[in-house]
Amino acid sequence: MTLRVAVVGSGPAGSSAAETLAKAGIETYLIERKLDNAKPCGGAIPLCMVSEFDLPPEIIDRRVRKMKMISPSNREVDINLVNEEEYIGMCRREVLDGFLRNRAAKLGATLINATVHKLDIPTNNTDPYTIHYVDHNEGGAQGIAKTLKVDLVIGADGANSRIAKEMDAGDYNYAIAFQERIRLPADKMAYYNDMAEMYVGNDVSTDFYAWIFPKYDHVAVGTGTMQVNKASIKQLQAGIRARATEKLAGGQIIKVEAHPIPEHPRPRRVVGRIALVGDAAGYVTKSSGEGIYFAAKSGRMCAETIVEVSNSGARIPTEKELKLYLKRWDKKYGLTYKVLDILQTVFYRSDATREAFVEMCDDMDVQRLTFDSYLYKTVVPANPITQLKITAKTIASLLRGNALAP
Repeated sequence: MTLRVAVVGSGPAGSSAAETLAKAGIETYLIERKLDNAKPCGGAIPLCMVSEFDLPPEIIDRRVRKMKMISPSNREVDINLVNEEEYIGMCRREVLDGFLRNRAAKLGATLINATVHKLDIPTNNTDPYTIHYVDHNEGGAQGIAKTLKVDLVIGADGANSRIAKEMDAGDYNYAIAFQERIRLPADKMAYYNDMAEMYVGNDVSTDFYAWIFPKYDHVAVGTGTMQVNKASIKQLQAGIRARATEKLAGGQIIKVEAHPIPEHPRPRRVVGRIALVGDAAGYVTKSSGEGIYFAAKSGRMCAETIVEVSNSGARIPTEKELKLYLKRWDKKYGLTYKVLDILQTVFYRSDATREAFVEMCDDMDVQRLTFDSYLYKTVVPANPITQLKITAKTIASLLRGNALAP
C-alpha cells in the first residue's frame, strides 16, 4: 500500500509537512484555499530558519541588524547585532509561503486550490477519512464539490482551523493582529533599511507590543491585542501611528490586514489519525508573538514522525504513534514557550513593567542572551555569574519603576 496524506493549509507549516512527506514518496495532497494569500504578519524569521529550510536570498526582503525598543515614555534602547554574519530576516508572507508551497509541489505533492468544508471521520482505525471540498479550479466562480479519501490528515489551516473543529480539538484564547503596509518616501525608507522598531505601552497595545518592520518597498506597521480587547484594535493602531508620526510622514497605506493569532496550544493536537501543526495547533509564542519558524518546524517534525512510524508510507500509523510527534515537540520547545509566557506575564502587565523591560534591554548580557535564543531557537542558559547579574538587574529595573506592586 501507499500511505495517502492530506495537508490542509499551505502556509509554512503545511508546505513544510507536504515537502517532507513527498520527499519520502508518500502520496501527498496539499490543499490551499487562497494561493495568493498574504497573512497579516510582521514577517520576521530567525537566522536558523534560513539554513534549516534552505531559503534562497531573494526570499529575504531586508536583513535587520538594528533594533529599537521604545518604552511608554519614549525612552529608546538600541540593540545592534555585532556579528556581521547575523541578522533577522524580514519577509513578505505571500513570497515566503508561495516559495515553500511551490517547492513542495515540485517535489511531488499534489496542490489543490480548494476550500475544505467537512471531514468524515471513520469509526475504525483502518478506514479512510473523507474530505469534502470545493475545487476552485473547476466549476467557475462557485467551484465544484469534490471528495478525497486519505489515511491521515494534517491540519495546517490557521487559527480558524476547520480541521481542528472537525476533530473537536478544543478552543484556545487568541489575539488579533492588525497591520498596515505603508510605502514611505525614499528618505524615510532609508532609515528602515536594516532597522526594525518595537513599541510598548498601553497606547499601542494593552497586551503585547507594536512594530514597524521593513519590507521590500514598504514598512509593516502593526499591533496586536487579546480577543477580549479587539474593539480597541484600531485605536491601538492609531497609537503606533501617532508615536511614529515623523518617521512615517508622507507614507501611503497600500494594504490593511487583520488576522487572529493563537495564544496557547489547543487542548488536543492529535486525535485518531489527524494532527494539527502551526497556528492550527496554537504554536505562537507569548511575549514575542512569533510563529513562522515554529509553524514550519512543527510541520516538518509531524511529517518526519509520519514517515518514520509508517516505514516511509508502508503502513498506516496509529494515534499512539502519531502522538510521538507531540512528545518530541513538547520536549524540544516546551521550555521556550514557558519562558516567554512568564516574560509576558511579568513585563506586559503595566506601563511601569514595560519601562522596566525596556531598561533591562539596555544591558549587553540581556541582549546577547536574547539574540542567541531568538536567532538559533534555543533557550540558552547563561553561566551562573551572568545569570545572577541578569536577575539582579531585572529586579532592580522593576523596583525603580515601582513595578513589583501587586
